[in-house]
Amino acid sequence: MDTNQPVSSLMRKQLVTLSVDDPLTKVQTVFDENDFHHIPVLDSGKLAGIVSKSDFLFFQKGFSKTKREEELEAFRMKTHRVKEIMTKGLAKLEPTDRINVALEVFKVNRFHAIPVVENDSLVGMITTFDIIRALAE
Repeated sequence: MDTNQPVSSLMRKQLVTLSVDDPLTKVQTVFDENDFHHIPVLDSGKLAGIVSKSDFLFFQKGFSKTKREEELEAFRMKTHRVKEIMTKGLAKLEPTDRINVALEVFKVNRFHAIPVVENDSLVGMITTFDIIRALAE
């Protein structure tokens, strides 16, 4: 893999996104139905944050599976919104930024996913897994 290639050569372009006002039940559905760990969050079409599987699981922590606690968890999932658990203040890349720039952002900030934006619009996402997969190939 040539780390001087643009991130657009590795980024995922087909993304599932959430809205800041979506209930957490939608987060659970997206994670249950897909094999990824980061979901970009949009507010009026603009990138507002990311919900990671870790963010979501942290929100759920401490709940066992008694009937009463299942009911309480279901209530919490319906009443809380994505904007309450998403990560804000994200690092962002442009499609023309090189993979080595992404590697440096991952190293310094310990992120696992970086949104790729062009003209303030989300066009993709690159993850540490994308880079590891490319290296393995």
